[in-house]
Amino acid sequence: MAGSGELGVRTRARLAALLVDASTGALGAAGGRVAGVYLRSSTPGLLRLAVLVGLPGPLFRPWWRLHLGRPFPVADAYRLGVQVVLSNATETVRRYPQFAAGLPFPFGSVHVPVPGGTEPLGVLTVLRPAASDSVDALLDRELLARLAEGLGAELLGLADGDEAAVAWDGEPLCVRPPVVRPAEARVGRFTWDPVTSAVRADDRLHALLGLRPGECAGTAPALADALSPADAHRILAVLRETAAGRPPAAPLHLRSGEGAPRLLDVCPGAAGGAASLISGIVFDPGPAASADGAADLLPQGVFCLDRLGLIVYVNEAAARMAGRERAWLLGRPLWEGMPWLTGPPYDDHLRSVLLSQEPVHVHVRRPDTDGAGPGEGDWLALSVHPGPDILTCTLVPASRMDAPVEPARDGTAVADQHAPEAPVVGGHSLAPLYRPIALAIALTDAVTARQVSAVVMQELLPAFGGRRLAIYLLQERHLFLAWETGFPQGFLAPFDGVGLHAHLPGVETLTTGRPLFFESMQQLAATYPGIPLDAEEGARAFLPLIASGRPVGSCILGFDRSRSFSTQERTVLTALAGLIAHAMERAQRYDSEAALARGLQQALLPRRLSAHPGVETAGRYLPGTQGLDVGGDWYDVVEAGNGLALVIGDVQGHGVQAAATMGQLRSAVRAFALGDRPPDEVLSGTNHLLIDLDPGQFASCCYLRLDPATGHAQVARAGHLPPLLRGADGRTRVLDIPGGVVLGVDPRAQYPVTELWLEPDAILALYTDGLVERPGADIDDGIAELALALAKAGAAAGRRGGRSLAGVADRLTANARDATDRPDDVALLLATRRPTPRR
Repeated sequence: MAGSGELGVRTRARLAALLVDASTGALGAAGGRVAGVYLRSSTPGLLRLAVLVGLPGPLFRPWWRLHLGRPFPVADAYRLGVQVVLSNATETVRRYPQFAAGLPFPFGSVHVPVPGGTEPLGVLTVLRPAASDSVDALLDRELLARLAEGLGAELLGLADGDEAAVAWDGEPLCVRPPVVRPAEARVGRFTWDPVTSAVRADDRLHALLGLRPGECAGTAPALADALSPADAHRILAVLRETAAGRPPAAPLHLRSGEGAPRLLDVCPGAAGGAASLISGIVFDPGPAASADGAADLLPQGVFCLDRLGLIVYVNEAAARMAGRERAWLLGRPLWEGMPWLTGPPYDDHLRSVLLSQEPVHVHVRRPDTDGAGPGEGDWLALSVHPGPDILTCTLVPASRMDAPVEPARDGTAVADQHAPEAPVVGGHSLAPLYRPIALAIALTDAVTARQVSAVVMQELLPAFGGRRLAIYLLQERHLFLAWETGFPQGFLAPFDGVGLHAHLPGVETLTTGRPLFFESMQQLAATYPGIPLDAEEGARAFLPLIASGRPVGSCILGFDRSRSFSTQERTVLTALAGLIAHAMERAQRYDSEAALARGLQQALLPRRLSAHPGVETAGRYLPGTQGLDVGGDWYDVVEAGNGLALVIGDVQGHGVQAAATMGQLRSAVRAFALGDRPPDEVLSGTNHLLIDLDPGQFASCCYLRLDPATGHAQVARAGHLPPLLRGADGRTRVLDIPGGVVLGVDPRAQYPVTELWLEPDAILALYTDGLVERPGADIDDGIAELALALAKAGAAAGRRGGRSLAGVADRLTANARDATDRPDDVALLLATRRPTPRR
């Protein structure tokens, strides 16, 4: 819908206005600092950020694209169709550790799906100050829901009701939030005599403090109380330290009695006065600190940023420290005007101030005299103070600081051993922008080799600007292609299964254990003459996947353009390859166990169901698609005397142990059924068997004995979900069947028997929770949805002659079959009595 060039100018303008209005409205509804809207893109399973209000776009670049399969709150809000509210950092870390790793500071968030038909159109998201679990008065969930509903309706209207047309493929629109409160920056001066404790304040300080000229008491304690009652002791301590020859490292950040931010800077000596006097400057930045240039009088550097990262004010001292002309800096983004203040870790600090509203204090390297980038100059102390609309930043020489000194590698002394290394500026290095911890956390959720490969594609490629990825795994001294994306179709096929003797970079990176980097395709072709190339331009990185000294495979990253790889970037990529290798090795072991469990389970499930001329049955089993993807669900149909026994069960857990336990229970139930024992005795006997086996597991089960001739049935349940019955008249209901506890828990458990009648053409449905359970939703709602689906599917089968119970089973499991993130396995057993033919 946007970014494709298909929309007219007016339509694009209307779309932008809708997104901005919804985002700014959400700021007020949630008491937020930053808001935005994610919309579906033309790439299936991918959401793109369409608008961002209140935060510079480059600071949020890692979250411009979100895959629906990743464990992020935006993805959950979209997939589940529910609001996701995270009150504070503690809750965020607990529920979404990967999301928290990328934003490691206190904040809260709320994510609201934007409805639009069969599935949401996107997600309205707000980042806000952290709140306690019990106090959240600023959050209006109902208003947020109405904003999202209104946005969805407007978007559909803009797309003429075509839900599929609502998509976003461009970069996000970044806009400023509404101004909270206009104000002017103010500055005042005072002098203090340490000997007499006398204070003299100018008229501007009186005005700043809301006092009449001469009203300020002439003592240091009185001044401190007027400046900031809560910080009076800090102010007095700073005055005493300055009088003793130890001025403060940076301006003191204060809060007035009303909570407004203030800066206090003091230094020895007073212009035109006695040498013993202490001079002080009080600065009230306000959200419009650039209004009158009041900070021009300050000796330290002061500059202000708006919430999009533009430099809206800079005094002469800050411009001098930046090595730039003041006029050149004004109106430029921070990462262009002062690039030495951007990149890690400074981006994290700016995000922190913008979201958590807490000041930060860090050290930075003074730039070269020509302003081109970080040089060998002095260290500066940078303080960033938040405001509703403006960030006020101060720079003072670190030489004013009483910092530890540590020898550098070249023998020179460097102030502040904790000062961070300045990032590379002006090159192509993207490695510092990526957090290895983000990939590590994402890989912990990946179980299979395909899941590991998908994580690498979703996390690593965007971070380094890559477009192509191939992962090969080692098996019997040959490399086999496990995953590819971005390469021309069929290009990698000739390399699938190559031996370790082949003269190929993907092979040699593994056999030598050395990563290979090629800045251009020409360089690759010169190193490996005759190697097929998939493009004329681009760069390639070949990384060995080695886990604990054992070769696992190789990883290929492809870039569309020629580029260099910095030393730091090569180091980070090599380290990340180690993480991927360990995850792949773990996944291969998991895949082997999964294959064993699947084979065991398939051997234990019935290949065909017992047939009876008067009854038609159909069964379906679907393994889960997450984790080991093998569980303990089973179903069976067994001859029981002159009738049939219908059985369904679910062993707790997954893996080989669950499958093995399932096989034992199925055998036990079949033995009891073949002896035509009543349902309660079947479940009681199976319960005792499971307790005697003591596998550390329990199981649910539903057992029904049916007389095909009369339709009379007896049912008993052991902690299992209730059956569904669709009558011949089309009415479908959940059967109210009393049940006992699950098997394997209580040796004295009782399982009451309920009688019912199955009329001809009625459909009985037994199922496991994987078919009806959804994260974040009530299971009763899932059962009701299944009952509705059974009613519709049965009606469709009836219109075709009522002879396709297998078709009904396929329709009931269609959604589960198509799901790519099914956490549990699914079992379904249907039965219907055939009408007695008329003679």
